[in-house]
Amino acid sequence: MGAAIGLPAARTAAHIRAVTVRVTAIVAVLATGAAARARVVARRIGQMPPPPGPFRPGFWRSPIRGPWLTSVFGLVLLIGIPLLFVTGALSYAAYNPGLDPVNDQTPDKGVLGFYLFDWPTRPYWLYRLTQGVHVTLGVVLVPVLLGKLWSVIPKLFEWLPARSLAHALERLSLLMLVGGAIFQFVTGILNIQIYYVFPGSFYTLHFYGAWVFIAAFVLHVCLRFGRMTRALRSRRLAAELRTDLAHTRSEPPDPDHLVPTGPAAPTMTRRGALGLVGAGSMLLLMVTAGQSIGGWLRNTALPGDGPNGFQINKTAASVGVTPALIGPNWRLEIHGHGPPLTFTREQLLVMRQHAADLPIACVEGWSTGNQHWSGLRLADLAAMSGLPRAGSVLVESVQSSGPFSTVALRGNQVADPRSLLALHVNGADLSVDHGFPARIIVPANPGVNNTKWVRRLTFRA
Repeated sequence: MGAAIGLPAARTAAHIRAVTVRVTAIVAVLATGAAARARVVARRIGQMPPPPGPFRPGFWRSPIRGPWLTSVFGLVLLIGIPLLFVTGALSYAAYNPGLDPVNDQTPDKGVLGFYLFDWPTRPYWLYRLTQGVHVTLGVVLVPVLLGKLWSVIPKLFEWLPARSLAHALERLSLLMLVGGAIFQFVTGILNIQIYYVFPGSFYTLHFYGAWVFIAAFVLHVCLRFGRMTRALRSRRLAAELRTDLAHTRSEPPDPDHLVPTGPAAPTMTRRGALGLVGAGSMLLLMVTAGQSIGGWLRNTALPGDGPNGFQINKTAASVGVTPALIGPNWRLEIHGHGPPLTFTREQLLVMRQHAADLPIACVEGWSTGNQHWSGLRLADLAAMSGLPRAGSVLVESVQSSGPFSTVALRGNQVADPRSLLALHVNGADLSVDHGFPARIIVPANPGVNNTKWVRRLTFRA
């Protein structure tokens, strides 16, 4: 009986295997035919002449364009871009994004928003240095980036656009690299100019753009590092710097087709191209570093006059802070462990005052020299609230809306004796645009987190 039952099952399994074999054979035939037809179509497209204009090989004729010059620009960017990324990541950390949602509202950041350490308050000029390097270096690298793009522009018009899957992936990485570089540099420069024409938050766009760009950059370096090193070894820099126009020649043909097939007579030497890019970078360094780094370069910036004669990025009027909000009816509220406390400015002025010499450094790259601030220590206010070892403080401004009208500071920032609720600067009352009646000043803190026009401090355990 069992054998009789097993016989139909065996026949069914054999039938299924036979059908499977036939279907597999049919699929293989169809796939082979489709692949053959695809190769025929690709061959026919490949035999078509390239479109007119920049897709034609003879369109690009500069004899100095080639792997060596491209690699020189690439080497500078290989050093500069990782430093840009690291200082940008440090700027992100300085906002204490893991402390409170009000400090970082980047949506769906996931693992991209990793946060490794609490931002310190020492040395007090730390954010001034890291963000100054970030912005100044970003501006200085613009001529180098433009030089690199000029040197590889034939690759952007390569025909066929994709000759294989590997070639298509390389082209996609190139598109992400060029697009990401342009996006990051353009949005960064617009932010420096405080010209917000973005379709959304600059911080969100720049954050995600940085990750896309650095991923494409790492992939590109992995693919091209060997070719770059070989190209750099092919010519000596000292020899190129001595070569005049009459002796300028094209490089040998290269597999990337950067060298023109029909070069024109040279109108500039490679030395001239490097000098032009270097001069542009030096000029941008001179006009940018004055507001970021200071020193004797501070003379190239545009300081004001008087105790409050230093930079701001937003006036009180521009964010809706009216005289009524900061007039005689203004009060400071302090919340913590116990009943809330309320003070007038006159009551704050009769308390024990402390002073600190600190700069203001902003994400836009500008910074002030050290200003002499005086007011009440945040640590003393925390003790008054009943939380002498507060883990954080939520700072709220009379500014009703907009980014950074509310920020959170960490416990180490509250505890630093130089962290103040400032009432005066350089011996005078704060001006309205500098935060009158009271503002926060914390060492090594981004400028936008040094909240102006403070109305409430909520200390938390």
